[in-house]
Amino acid sequence: MAVWALGLNHTTAPLDLRGRFAFALDQLPHSLEGLRSRLSQGTRQPEAAILSTCNRTEIYCAADAAALNDTLDWLAHTGGVAPHELRSHTYSLENDQAARHAFRVASGLDSMVLGEAQILGQLKDAVRTAEQAGALGSTLNQLFQRSFAVAKDVRTSTEIGAHSISMAAASVRLASQLFEDLSQIKILFVGAGEMIELVSTHFAARKPLSMAVANRTMERGEKLAARYGAQVMRLSELPDHLHEFDAVISCTASTLPLIGLGAVERALKKRKHRPMFMVDLAVPRDIEPEVKSLEDVYLYTVDDLAAVVQTGQAHRQAAVAQAEVIIDAGVQSFMHWMVQRHAVPLIQELQAQADTWREAELARARKLLAKGENPEQVMEALSRGLTQKMLHGALAELHAASPEHAQQTAQAVQRLFLRKER
Repeated sequence: MAVWALGLNHTTAPLDLRGRFAFALDQLPHSLEGLRSRLSQGTRQPEAAILSTCNRTEIYCAADAAALNDTLDWLAHTGGVAPHELRSHTYSLENDQAARHAFRVASGLDSMVLGEAQILGQLKDAVRTAEQAGALGSTLNQLFQRSFAVAKDVRTSTEIGAHSISMAAASVRLASQLFEDLSQIKILFVGAGEMIELVSTHFAARKPLSMAVANRTMERGEKLAARYGAQVMRLSELPDHLHEFDAVISCTASTLPLIGLGAVERALKKRKHRPMFMVDLAVPRDIEPEVKSLEDVYLYTVDDLAAVVQTGQAHRQAAVAQAEVIIDAGVQSFMHWMVQRHAVPLIQELQAQADTWREAELARARKLLAKGENPEQVMEALSRGLTQKMLHGALAELHAASPEHAQQTAQAVQRLFLRKER
């Protein structure tokens, strides 16, 4: 059985390319079906899971043989990119390296925000979706369950999350550099998902002048807005009200930009060119990239926040070293499990053969007892018969071994039959 991972992330691919390979959770079952069909090996489909966040898209698979090229071809086709163009922006890993990567991702060691905890929840969502879609088997299930256990161990045994600055906190920090007093600004949140909930919590702590939530569905938008006494509007109303806000933070699952250059230009004109602070945390983008060229707009994307979130990196290096030790042990344990799995069919065959010998000798002993034979002699014959059957194969190999293999055969027999009791 082979395990492999193929992915692209914030260190290997630019934001716009990552956006082409973003999968929403509700898209995953259909995507997994297409992927497994593409990678099917004979009548068997491989196990598969897809992790997709603003910083990464990764495919994890398990099958009798690795199929990295086919996996790359499928992903390239999905994003409408030529395989040779995508290859330079991806990383591919097999077996222990794939396991190590999964454990590091779950533990927050491979994130833009070192030690951030959000990725673990996103990975669990991806695994749950793959499981519900029937795409997981025992191998990937073991891989991910062990990755969750390792991540928990890293969190409880190290300070990997200490001094961590999240995307949400970084957004507030950047806004503070533009506006002297955040309590005097009006903020609009576009979307009502997990990331916007985190960002709104950080901004709400600064007690801004007002807050509003624009969302596709009013019900979810109202739920988030009610938490902070904020206004709520539909996305369709956004262009008419954009000029009212000093700060706009957006993160939706839209496949196309929601805030265009023209809408921002009109808003700036109504604002008499007072500055606007904008953060686009979505992948693909929610705000057209051309907006950044406007003189009175300060637009930041997830990649622009990278330098800010790395603050405190030096404080976490000792924790990283501790975490890597925990991950090493986890990888070794998983690979040992993989090796043991290969031996299962042979173990089952050996047990079946031993049971056949045992039943044959028992049947012979019962017949002798039924004829009135001496029980002591019957037991002696039974034990001798079993011993001969169990040793026959080893003795035959010793006698038949060629001179160049004799020593190797003898050592194998010694390991199997002459082990000393401890």
